[in-house]
Amino acid sequence: MNMQDVLLDSKYTDMVKVIPVATLKDVLDNILIAGPKKEGLLKNLTKFLPGSNLTKNVDQVSFGEVTGGNRGFNRFWRLFRNYPVIPILVLVIFLFMSVFAPLLQPRDPIQQNLRARNAPPSWHNPDWYEERPKLEERYFLGADHVGRDILSRLIQGSRISLMVVAIGLTTGLVAGTALGLIGGYFGGAWDEIIMRAVDIWAAVPFLLLAITVAVVLGASFTVMMSLLALLTWSGFVRNIRAEVLIIKELDYVKIAQVAGASTPRIILRHIFPGVMNTMIVITTLNVGGLILAEATLSFLGAGIPGPRSTWGLMINEGRSYLSDAWWITVFPGIAIFLVVMAMNFMGDWLRDYFDPSLRQTRR
Repeated sequence: MNMQDVLLDSKYTDMVKVIPVATLKDVLDNILIAGPKKEGLLKNLTKFLPGSNLTKNVDQVSFGEVTGGNRGFNRFWRLFRNYPVIPILVLVIFLFMSVFAPLLQPRDPIQQNLRARNAPPSWHNPDWYEERPKLEERYFLGADHVGRDILSRLIQGSRISLMVVAIGLTTGLVAGTALGLIGGYFGGAWDEIIMRAVDIWAAVPFLLLAITVAVVLGASFTVMMSLLALLTWSGFVRNIRAEVLIIKELDYVKIAQVAGASTPRIILRHIFPGVMNTMIVITTLNVGGLILAEATLSFLGAGIPGPRSTWGLMINEGRSYLSDAWWITVFPGIAIFLVVMAMNFMGDWLRDYFDPSLRQTRR
């Protein structure tokens, strides 16, 4: 039962409480009732709730305790239901770690300490440290097979992931959006060439291509960024082109053409704003895929080489020690899972937010 049904249900008439009208209107605003419906609901309270003095005194109205004394909890729950609070929190932590990585790292992520080889997390097995009095340091998330701090390497890996997303995704976004606008607006030979290129690229096995390029050119940061940019551009082309095909037939675009507006002005001023929502959603959904792609390439040895630490490389280095030192692999895997899932949830929420039909259903 929603709040409106509760307010109009006569069985709640014995729970009467005097609250300000402004507070009641705020409750109605929170349950998405607006305009005449809200005013009508306020007036109907005088009929269903005994002792109501709404018509006599506009400052107060007798109102049943329909919230059951849990208004704070209801607002808290509504916030979590309507907004991606947890994904935003995860992403804020991820961005904070990435930006302030040098300040947050408790140790040098590439410093080795063979005495701490495969050291367990300090909270998981404190006896391990008690048995080694010469080892003065404690590793909160443990150490890897050469004694490097897992926590410091995780924080440094977040910065690498952010750089991967920022550079690779921006390049793919600019190229894909530009090609989608050109193909959708001009059509004809331009559209045919662009879409056939997209079809050919979709048929290419990306992992095989990435490994081949890494072997021929060598694994490096530049090669990784180029490969990830190639991974993202085709998705933008297809979706942006589909939106442009619809928008260019709308009346305001036709009027701009009749008025003699130049082609660049029509595309940038009248069509591009119409595809920005789609572009934002695709960008958000691609972030998780890029992080997974970087982790996969690093795991296969075709990613960013050491001594830089990436989450995929950490998983690759720890796979041989899963039975004895699970933390080397598990913690980077958890980091990848949380960030990718947070970005996917953010993308789904943005898609619902920008699509009026989906937004209406969600409410």
